[in-house]
Amino acid sequence: MKPHSPNKLAATFCRVNLSVLRRNVDCLRNHLDAGVQILAVVKANAYGHGDIEIAQALSKNSVQHFGVATVAEGVRLRQAGINDAIVVLGGLYTEDLTPLLEHSLTPVVTEYAILKTLDAVAAARNQRIECHLKVDTGMGRLGWLADTVHEWLPELEGLQAVKIHAVMSHFAIAEGIESPSRHRQLASFHKVLAALKRAGHEPVLAHMANSAALLTFPESHLDMVRPGGTLYGIFSHPPLSRANSLEPVLSWYSRVLQVKQIQRNKPVSYGETFVTTRDSVIATLSVGYSDGLKRSLSNKGWVLVRGQRAPIVGLVTMDLTMVDVTDIAGVQHGDEVVLLGTQGRENISAEEMAGWADTISYEILTSISSTIPRTYIDEEEA
Repeated sequence: MKPHSPNKLAATFCRVNLSVLRRNVDCLRNHLDAGVQILAVVKANAYGHGDIEIAQALSKNSVQHFGVATVAEGVRLRQAGINDAIVVLGGLYTEDLTPLLEHSLTPVVTEYAILKTLDAVAAARNQRIECHLKVDTGMGRLGWLADTVHEWLPELEGLQAVKIHAVMSHFAIAEGIESPSRHRQLASFHKVLAALKRAGHEPVLAHMANSAALLTFPESHLDMVRPGGTLYGIFSHPPLSRANSLEPVLSWYSRVLQVKQIQRNKPVSYGETFVTTRDSVIATLSVGYSDGLKRSLSNKGWVLVRGQRAPIVGLVTMDLTMVDVTDIAGVQHGDEVVLLGTQGRENISAEEMAGWADTISYEILTSISSTIPRTYIDEEEA
């Protein structure tokens, strides 16, 4: 099936397959014991896939918890009609508290000052709120330090309006199967949970496992897991992709804008970083770094044209990119180009593109501009 842009004027667009998304969720559930809940991470526009559409699809697939980075992201989902639990994972500022309460978002609280202020604001509104308490077991980012639990435990006393509903932490390294770090962190987290229980706190949920830990570290599943990239069939750690039957949900397309003959020893694009070594056929594509195609792919990346690989030549520019199609017969104006996905027997994955750009697949997909149209297909409904 040849994809079509949802905007007839847009030469560059993405296709998001919701049937694949559902299959990925089912695959992840096969790794979990009965009763372990899924908090689907849809921050950063659902890793570039479209937060509202992804949350709506997952909600129909019995996912009842969603993770966002900011209150603004949570409000956006609420206003789109998502009525499930929306957990704000990225911490809070004072000005976030009123909209958080107004839209019934679930806060992740990382320090005493914001916990105290949240309690006061909620009490003043005569509103009860459940929060997730974040513990830093070794990430060194957000949360109460696990090693000093007995120092900050008293800070949880005397809350009027806030209830500690869940306790969470975050792995610094989850990919390595033999990594001692993740075992140390999990042990530290269990000590905090035990200390909370001795102090009379009984959180309903404990969660720590991200995508990698979900797949490789079942001891960390606890009451809830937080898959992000794996929902979308992408991996920050490429070996995991070879060991699991998860599929990419998103494909990315553009079109050929112009084809021209360029003689040998002629430069292409800014800075003359590429000079032809033969008489060449160069195709210019309607996509550039403003669309999210990394400038670091200049002279390193590839695209698919007429089922074959074509190298990116010269610097990727703001709106246009050049590829060498000398060895591909018949390329012409308007031809479909695959940036991510499959064409014929060839495929370019986010992991492969990330390797060319010296980054991770998550950055590749979250960099695709939100102005690029997404079209959503559902094979089962069709």
